[in-house]
Amino acid sequence: MRVFVTGATGFIGSAVVRELLDAGHGVLGLARSDAGASALAAVGAEVHLGDLDDVASLRAGAAEVDGVLHLAFVHDFSNYEAATRTDRQAIEAIGATLAGSGRPFVVTSGSALLAPGRVVTEDDEPDLSAPTSARSPSEGLALSFADRGVRVSVLRLPPTVHGAGDHGFVPAIIASARANGAASHVDDGANRWAAVHRHDAARLYRLALEHAPAGARLHAIGEEGVPMRAIAEVIGRHLNLPVTSISRDEAADTFGWLSGFVGMDCPASSARTRKELDWEPVGQGLLDDLEEGHYFAR
Repeated sequence: MRVFVTGATGFIGSAVVRELLDAGHGVLGLARSDAGASALAAVGAEVHLGDLDDVASLRAGAAEVDGVLHLAFVHDFSNYEAATRTDRQAIEAIGATLAGSGRPFVVTSGSALLAPGRVVTEDDEPDLSAPTSARSPSEGLALSFADRGVRVSVLRLPPTVHGAGDHGFVPAIIASARANGAASHVDDGANRWAAVHRHDAARLYRLALEHAPAGARLHAIGEEGVPMRAIAEVIGRHLNLPVTSISRDEAADTFGWLSGFVGMDCPASSARTRKELDWEPVGQGLLDDLEEGHYFAR
């Protein structure tokens, strides 16, 4: 297949591009800068210039391919609601272009949007009343295209997709530890984050493109739940810092914009996804990845 990939130059997207190319697919990658275009061309992908705000560009990219993987998202947590509106606009533009074609369309979401405090599964739907639900309407919008002749699926990523080059939540937690002189967790640190290695997630995107049925919800979960206390302990050991417990009231001062995430208990299962798509994560776990040391290189 020739595949249009949004977010093609990102941490996860670049791994997805390599996974697709290695499997014999062609890639048309969305790039919004000359540097991004050069990076795509260097690995053998075609370049499609544009961004998520350019609806005409998204439609044009989707119109000329056999399938679409939508990974791009504006990670602006200071204006998260606007970012989610942009996401829905992109999904609508691509989905409408694919309508009636039966072509695959894989849309990225997150497992942390689901009910906290228990292991969630692919059957769980987002709780639209939850404070983390701003992105949740994207799932419903995406899956509505199953009734419009699109083989659409939703792929939920965990809070941390890890590996060399990660610039997400875990590096931000490490930066906070450096700035505060302590590796902290909230309360007893028993709250859990699901996790997956970057290359395992990339493989699942390819499998979803090739095989996921219309309307499927998929979980890219390699580990159901890694306790935040364990993450803090590895960080403290590598940075030679004390590991401390802080209250939820203290989290904002310690973690800033991260405070709403570090205390979340959001374990998740991928049992059904593994069975239905014959997907088995093989990458190292989050704690082992942290122990490698590359997260702590300046």
